[in-house]
Amino acid sequence: MTNDNSTNNSYRANRHLNSLPEKPEMILVVDDEKRQQDSLMQLMAQQGYLVDSASDGAEAIEKLKHENIGIILLDLNMGGSNGEHVMQFITDNELDTAVIVVSGETSFEAAENALKYGAYDFIRKPYSLDNLLNSVNNAIKKRQLEAENRRMHAQLRESEKLHRYIVNKSPDIVYILDSQGRFTFINKRVETLLGYKMKEIIGRHYSELIHEEDLDKAQFKFNERRTGKRASINIELKLKCKNNDQTRNFDNRLLPIEINSVGVYRSQDEVKSKKFVGTYGIARDISDRIEAEEIIRFQAYHDMLTRLPNRTLLKDRLHQAIAHAKRNQSNLSVMFLDLDRFKVINDTLGHLVGDRLLQAVAMRLRHCLREGDTLARIGGDEFTLLLPEVNSKQDAEVIASKIIKSLKLPFKIDTHELFVSTSIGISQYPDDGQTMESLLKHADIAMYSVKGRGKNGYDFYHNNMLDAYSKHLSLENDLRRAMDDNQFKIYYQPQINIETNEVFAMEALIRWQHPERGLISPSEFIQLAEETHLIKQIGNWMIENCCAELRRWREMGLDTVRVAINVSSIQLEQDDFVEFILSSLRKNNIPGEFIEIEITENTLMHDTDDGIGKLRELSNHNIKIAIDDFGTGYSSLNYLKRLPIDTLKIDQSFIRDMSNSDEDSSIIKAIIAMAKGLNLNIISEGVETEAQLQQLKAWRCQNMQGFLFGRPMPDFEAIDMLKNNGLMLKQHKMLQ
Repeated sequence: MTNDNSTNNSYRANRHLNSLPEKPEMILVVDDEKRQQDSLMQLMAQQGYLVDSASDGAEAIEKLKHENIGIILLDLNMGGSNGEHVMQFITDNELDTAVIVVSGETSFEAAENALKYGAYDFIRKPYSLDNLLNSVNNAIKKRQLEAENRRMHAQLRESEKLHRYIVNKSPDIVYILDSQGRFTFINKRVETLLGYKMKEIIGRHYSELIHEEDLDKAQFKFNERRTGKRASINIELKLKCKNNDQTRNFDNRLLPIEINSVGVYRSQDEVKSKKFVGTYGIARDISDRIEAEEIIRFQAYHDMLTRLPNRTLLKDRLHQAIAHAKRNQSNLSVMFLDLDRFKVINDTLGHLVGDRLLQAVAMRLRHCLREGDTLARIGGDEFTLLLPEVNSKQDAEVIASKIIKSLKLPFKIDTHELFVSTSIGISQYPDDGQTMESLLKHADIAMYSVKGRGKNGYDFYHNNMLDAYSKHLSLENDLRRAMDDNQFKIYYQPQINIETNEVFAMEALIRWQHPERGLISPSEFIQLAEETHLIKQIGNWMIENCCAELRRWREMGLDTVRVAINVSSIQLEQDDFVEFILSSLRKNNIPGEFIEIEITENTLMHDTDDGIGKLRELSNHNIKIAIDDFGTGYSSLNYLKRLPIDTLKIDQSFIRDMSNSDEDSSIIKAIIAMAKGLNLNIISEGVETEAQLQQLKAWRCQNMQGFLFGRPMPDFEAIDMLKNNGLMLKQHKMLQ
């Protein structure tokens, strides 16, 4: 008998069944006697099977190559390729096909050979119908059981493979100890976390990995014997890395397994008790968590810009220092430092330069400290210094003088050379207070006293400072109530075209009608409003009310005049600044050209790119842009070319002194010439005398504003002026 070696392995195990058949088995009847073949086919078809036939072994082999045959009813003796060739083909290609030999051969040797070739059964002709059907049914059941068995084994292999993959890819160390505390299993995570190979760990005692400080704790936690809720959860230990150059922290969850197939606890049948056989545990790397907690703790007690202690840590150390001073009957000093001119630098050059300046100041202040002193940043440009063990005021004066001297040297930030100074208020324990709150408050009051008398110095607290500070604090509290109580008023000052003798615009100026102090001018509260950021709320109120007033004027037929509104840098920073103005205009049905936004040069220099973008957007809606107090700030021709500016307003300080100062006169003429060259409008502010008027007129400045033409007035007076616009001005003798 020869094998068909030309058949390749593509007919092998890929033909195996992996699950129970969803349709009747295919039965192939192979017999060279046509009558016998038809009889078997009819019989199998009657039983519900799918049936096919072949007349010899060669034809059967071809069908096996292309069809999934479940059962072959095979005759051995056929012309050409016989039944043994078919069985040999099935064996060689590992086909999942059951062979039932149905043969007229009666010798024992023939049956033995058939079974040797893998036949499921041997039935002699003539056969019993029951025997044949029983054999076929049993063969099919055997095939189904084998298929189910293969499926289950495949699932187990996949499950085991998946389990191993999950365990080995786990971010945690998974381990099993025997009853003596030796490792019997550990996953691959140990290699990346501790640097050991898995095989290096197996058989070693767990104590070899535990940091010496934690051995006692690990004896009951790492090698846990308890189960259920009493087992160890989230116990922190330190494990040693192989290279011993670092210590990693772990959060151990040691989970002993109760009676189960793993056999961590083994049942003893005679006494029905459990025998401890080992520990299952998971060790989780918590290095990142501990680092994050340290960062959070640092952030909670430090200023992230300068890395100095913050207000919380300062208060904690001050509380301890007071307790120490009380026990030892010693003194301590608290200094409150506020940088002078920092706001100007921050507004002019932007927050980035301001932040770097604060970092440089903090570094320089550190070098002025003694060991044990605490320097804290408590917000903005304010610092607090705690000086424990200060024997006298002279000791505090030495440090304060050292700080002031240190800050006199310029700071080089990028291409800028910056100068700052500081105002320092000092309070002493126990003379100026015996509590943390009183010492901080009195140092703050002393600092405000230094600010009030010219800045750049230091002063110790004394009781008569309290009245001035109380007035300042009272004004701040009153300012916060002013918006709610509708205490603000808008006054209007006319802007005059001396060639046409007309009021072409009104500048809106805010006034505070204080219920006790009377009318307060902006110079007394605008800076405070900016410091407290109430300027945002006040500025929005101004825009809304000016638009509403302008609508009333237009309804009266006064529809040729525009309103100029001052805007601070803090307002310009608001994300919704542009949309707020546009919505106010839409709400009151006012075209954009009847509103002019006035900004100072310093405002312009602050956050330039963002500010320019917002001003351009306003200009795109025909809103006019004016630079107020021009000549006193830091702007340059380059900025003027980039900005959508319509008007320059010459600062009143130049107008006031122009008759006595050739320099001021030259500046005014230069500004007028520059504005004409850039095709900008010019308004001279603060015109109060006829001489000033005539001189400006000679220099061809046609737009003016000042007391000579009208002081700031309430809305009803502004309406009267606008109604009598041309007539009143024509009667003014100085405009003839």
